[in-house]
Amino acid sequence: MENYVIATASTCDIEASWLEKHEVPFIRYTFSIDDTVYEDDCTPEMRKLCYDAMRAGKMLHTSAITPDVYERFFRGILDRGCDLIYTDMSRAISSSIENAEAVLEMLQKEYGGQRIHFIDSFCITGGLNLFVKQLVKRKEDGASFDDVVSWGEAHKKEYIHRFMVEDLQWLRRGGRLSNASAFIGTLLSIKPMIYVTDEGKLFAWKKVRGRKKVLQELVASMQEDLADYSAEEELTVISADDREDCEAVIQMIRETYPHLKDADITITDLGPTICAHVGPDFLAIIYHGKGRVISG
Repeated sequence: MENYVIATASTCDIEASWLEKHEVPFIRYTFSIDDTVYEDDCTPEMRKLCYDAMRAGKMLHTSAITPDVYERFFRGILDRGCDLIYTDMSRAISSSIENAEAVLEMLQKEYGGQRIHFIDSFCITGGLNLFVKQLVKRKEDGASFDDVVSWGEAHKKEYIHRFMVEDLQWLRRGGRLSNASAFIGTLLSIKPMIYVTDEGKLFAWKKVRGRKKVLQELVASMQEDLADYSAEEELTVISADDREDCEAVIQMIRETYPHLKDADITITDLGPTICAHVGPDFLAIIYHGKGRVISG
């Protein structure tokens, strides 16, 4: 079997226990609360700390990963003599990605005998979660470095992200939503539905009044890009501290789409990096679909 490593970042929101079991190293994004800096270690305890702080009215501040931190992380893998496939969230969301690419380009010159490939996933949180798991599955099934890279580059934009935020001000303040101003409701009951485009950007494409209604609309909208093979892979519903709504959405999905009745639908707890920009009560539905149907 080829000697290569698939690595990612804490923004995949996969629990640390899974990443350790499958030997997937991850670089930790940092965030701060009241001037105290934390590293996202992908544990439930760290996510709870984040949720509790935001519900108490505190702000989470995130920061880019610096080139020297990336260099130490990547060298730790390459010095073992391994080839490297690295993937992280969409460059349209994170300014860290340029730093990662610059470091990898520099290291490729130094480690000329080893293969290094960066995959811009054009995904965030649960999308990156499912994408990383599929890359790892293929590696564990015996796929070569080149085959994993080829599959990843061919299918990365087929991971669908449909989500809602309770309060659009979080995204507007962070500048992550290109058309936020057009979707700011004058009533608190207006909820935006947001989609990740082919460019990996967040785009608000519809607004619905009331949380219950917007969750129903999210499930109904899945018909636009679901594929027959969507049931063959894990689907995930992402929660920012709202398991009850996640369970209700999973039930709606199973009732609405017969071919997903027995599908593996999991719940992912949103990590601090994205939670800082979307706020509590965020909910998303993520799956491998036919391709992204909304552009913006």
